[in-house]
Amino acid sequence: MRFPSCLFTALAAALVTACGGGSSPADVRPNLPSPPAAEVLGPKSFLLFPNPQLREDGTIQTDTLAYTEAYYRAIDPTGARDTLAKWKAANGFETGTGEEHLVVFGDQRDLGYGRRMYARRNPNGTFAFYVENYLLETNGEYAYNSLNLEAAIVRDPARLVGVNAIEFSPGPNGGASFPKFYNFEAGTLARATAVDLDGRGPKAMPGPCITCHGGRGDALTPPDATGKPRFNLVQNTASQHRGDVAARLHPFEPDTFEFSTRAGFSRAEQEASIKAINRMVLCSFPLAAPSTHPEDACRPAASESEWQAPAAAVVKAAYGGDGLPSATFNDRYVPPSWEQAGQSTLYRSVVATSCRTCHVMRGTAGNSDLDFTTYEKFVGFSERIKHHVYERGNMPLAKIVYDAFWSSNRPQLLADFLAGQGHNVRAADGTLPRPGRPIAIAGPDRVVAAGATRLSASSSLYATSYAWTLVSGPAGATLTDASSATPTFTASGAGSYVVQLVASNGPVASAPVRLTIVVNPALAPVPGAIRFADVKAALQQTLGACTQCHASDGQLPRPPVFYSNIDRNGDGTVGDATDDAWFYEEVKSRINFAEVAASPLLRKPAGHHHGGARLVGFDDTAVPGDAARSRYDLFLNWILAGAPR
Repeated sequence: MRFPSCLFTALAAALVTACGGGSSPADVRPNLPSPPAAEVLGPKSFLLFPNPQLREDGTIQTDTLAYTEAYYRAIDPTGARDTLAKWKAANGFETGTGEEHLVVFGDQRDLGYGRRMYARRNPNGTFAFYVENYLLETNGEYAYNSLNLEAAIVRDPARLVGVNAIEFSPGPNGGASFPKFYNFEAGTLARATAVDLDGRGPKAMPGPCITCHGGRGDALTPPDATGKPRFNLVQNTASQHRGDVAARLHPFEPDTFEFSTRAGFSRAEQEASIKAINRMVLCSFPLAAPSTHPEDACRPAASESEWQAPAAAVVKAAYGGDGLPSATFNDRYVPPSWEQAGQSTLYRSVVATSCRTCHVMRGTAGNSDLDFTTYEKFVGFSERIKHHVYERGNMPLAKIVYDAFWSSNRPQLLADFLAGQGHNVRAADGTLPRPGRPIAIAGPDRVVAAGATRLSASSSLYATSYAWTLVSGPAGATLTDASSATPTFTASGAGSYVVQLVASNGPVASAPVRLTIVVNPALAPVPGAIRFADVKAALQQTLGACTQCHASDGQLPRPPVFYSNIDRNGDGTVGDATDDAWFYEEVKSRINFAEVAASPLLRKPAGHHHGGARLVGFDDTAVPGDAARSRYDLFLNWILAGAPR
């Protein structure tokens, strides 16, 4: 169907230079170059993983060209989908077969685009979706307004900023289907290696997509025989395919969209197509238990270890329950445990609007805490919610959702909840400060050997200057370079010492934080001598070993990372030097160098969101140097030394 510019409103016509037509985006003319990213005050980490795989040179591996190229080598090794035209042909679009739908709407909640989405179900049961994204940019800012929707309706080429595509199909080696993410440039319609979804500059694919689709951001392998790194293999996926990052398809939530009143583009006229697309999405969700309901007949059986599709409950509830009896999507869903806890308002006002879209896609059968489907799971993350939302400012993870959160009463509702959990986020005067103020982070308490120890404030937030002081401890200890981010603490005798850090940005100073340092002259191995072999041995020891689960023959449900000796590079040999080098990179990817205390390598065995299991030697509530946290101290000191090989 064609929509000439004469149908455009007077205001839109003044802003739109021309419009294309036809059913294919191949006739869209090149877009103007994107302006430079706007200077941002406060958080700058939208659509980046909370564990960003920070490298020694300060760059983020998941936001590099090498990461993108490794991803596309994994899912499209021959380049058969490196243009939109080739991608569409590979997925059967415009062939007259299968089932196709078109919906046009304004995405006013997540990305701000006017979106023109084409969805297809192929006769072989695979699905594919591509979306033309239209945006009226204002002063370098990406925000939603109704003109973005109008641009999508008339397909204004000057406002086309790119085409996103998702394919749910087997990988190049066959097997179970999984989502694959593509982005195509507005002008050439060639596959893009990076995408700017929020006006904060381009970020490497597939990161901006999979951060919100439940995907993992593991580190790349070392270069293989071709001299290039490979994308990591997530060990508990059904596909067992590199490039399967355990991401999922999002349901359509039309309650959050804007629709046009123009004939053919109203919500009522598109509701049937939206429901058909949501049926496709539901078909991609693994089925955790047998079902006789017709909408579940197409769903693959869930493996014992993968994501168990809690998002299916949201889709079903919105369409009236099992059988999907309602023709209209109506989201009033509140999980039972939230209702039982009397927290329906918190769920509907905060979680459903600002958290659920991304969080419900996360988790596995063995570790589902992060999906927030129960009130108890949400409570368990109270301290981390305080940090990510009110201090670090990288949650909500998308800028428009973040802005909407802070322009509403949601911060107050969430702050009241956190106060009830013992986490005050309000200032002394009772106000609720936004992220962007300096936050001092001195790192976890630690045990060290006698002599010099380098401290670090590098994880501190929004800070430009630092002030360290020695608060208590036996006489004779010194603290040099105390106004730097990395002072040196020196003590020759045994004892427990406390140092304090205040971080500042101009005249604004953080609240002080304190770090306990226990000096043990007999400590062995000393922190600087710890190597990966020591960490590997601790991971694989019989008593309380991680490999009881983190192994190909471990107990079910199995985690996504294996710590046993396996043939990591697929050369037919198990446990050789190459496997060990790859193992080292996998373990390093479990370290959060941007925030050491948040490293899964430390938190998980210490029992945080680990199925209730705390491993022997990982009691992080014990005093540094205590035998109850000996392995925690070993791992921590290795990390603080840079995690040397």
